[in-house]
Amino acid sequence: MSKTKIILLTIVVTALVTFFAVKYFLSPHPFSPVELSQKEEIKLNEKLQYFGLPALASSNEDQPALEPEAYSEKDAKREISFSEKELNALLAKNTDLADKVAIDLSDSLASAKMIIPLDPDFPVLGGKTLKVSGGAEFAFRDGRPVVILKGVSIWGVPIPNAWLGNLKNVDLVSEFGGDEGFWKSFAEGVSNIQIEEGQLKIKLKE
Repeated sequence: MSKTKIILLTIVVTALVTFFAVKYFLSPHPFSPVELSQKEEIKLNEKLQYFGLPALASSNEDQPALEPEAYSEKDAKREISFSEKELNALLAKNTDLADKVAIDLSDSLASAKMIIPLDPDFPVLGGKTLKVSGGAEFAFRDGRPVVILKGVSIWGVPIPNAWLGNLKNVDLVSEFGGDEGFWKSFAEGVSNIQIEEGQLKIKLKE
């Protein structure tokens, strides 16, 4: 094969590889919104109503009108439980993130995939789409909640720990729970937290 043909072949192959790389990494397909069956939707609405949260926007069931009643904590339920499907359905029904965020729950691990459109004025990648994924361990040990960032990746490439502020594999509750703020309040209000395959369970303190 002549040198000219080799050069042309190299250019064609490079162009094809570049095209598919841009197509896959910078233009990822949106996620498919999660849909609940009518029975599943009713069950989720019951949970939301119990905690005073708004029902799903497109519920098939008519929601009862609020009635005045005296406040009481007697026999109050202090456990919150949501399935992976319910969490994704909440995103799909009540936010504009249905095709941009997908949540996965496995044993002690919560993971998320996100598609983030970049502003057209963003340098180099303006107008493209950023594909981000990450995970964090959630558990309850030694009488307190544990939240450990396991990592963050962009387009499937893990971000160096230094770029994450050296927070990878660090217990965020232990690291920041001593200061006034979110993590301290979170730790003081939780008596148990557990993630099993497809299920998030949180028990609140009195």
